[in-house]
Amino acid sequence: MNDTITIVGTIGTDPEKKIRNGVPITTFRVASKERRFDRSTGAWVDGETNWYTASAYRRLAEHAFDSLHRRERVVLTGRLRVRNWDTGEKRGTSVDIDIDAIGHDLLFGTSTFRSDEPGSAGSSSTTESWTAAETEDGAWDAPGVEREDSSGSDRTTVPTTATTDDGTEPRVLALAGVETPF
Repeated sequence: MNDTITIVGTIGTDPEKKIRNGVPITTFRVASKERRFDRSTGAWVDGETNWYTASAYRRLAEHAFDSLHRRERVVLTGRLRVRNWDTGEKRGTSVDIDIDAIGHDLLFGTSTFRSDEPGSAGSSSTTESWTAAETEDGAWDAPGVEREDSSGSDRTTVPTTATTDDGTEPRVLALAGVETPF
């Protein structure tokens, strides 16, 4: 079986990083519990808990190891692998997920994104304090954003990073190199 699935659950073990044949791998266990509404009692009840061994590879493995911790809620998507195993003494079934994408479940808390690409949103390579201001003609103007030129171009370049007056990063950052019509 090699299906793509999405799991919402809680990390049950501390992520562990290994290097196998020169490839970084981060593995951890994820618990996903079914919750359903019981109409007879009028309350939510917990169902069975499914446990998965989740594995991330290469660059995703590095990011997952640095970002994820035990007891954090996550949403992940990946390829499901169900395998039977037998050690001679014991037999069982292993349910594994090769992760394609993973992130924190924002229903239960906040998260901060920090890109590792130089010059992209979230990186701290270039910072600039800015405030949008209305111009004489009623348009909005912000530092680092070029206004429409006389050639008739209606595209402007969005600044890559910004900080607030107190030096902290704002909650919303512009996308690097994205041209946006204003």
